[in-house]
Amino acid sequence: MYERLEAIISGRVQGVMFRDFTQRRAKKLHLTGEVQNLSDGTVSVIAEGPREHLDKLLDQLRTGPLLSEVKNVEVEWYPISYDHKTFEINHD
Repeated sequence: MYERLEAIISGRVQGVMFRDFTQRRAKKLHLTGEVQNLSDGTVSVIAEGPREHLDKLLDQLRTGPLLSEVKNVEVEWYPISYDHKTFEINHD
């Protein structure tokens, strides 16, 4: 079943290559969506694809890249929207 995952990751997640890490993992899992830093120091992830692939990405987000320290991952699930064609880093 295809779904949409929206997550907010908090902790030491900016300035540690978290967005690049997330993009590489998502592309490897053939997911679409985006990742971006938020002004409050958290990272936002929107990913769409098969639930089993989203679960794998979520496991990796809870660990993060080597220099990160993930404190919390807030997750919400939605029906797939097909808003994205690829998985991109949003620099806004």
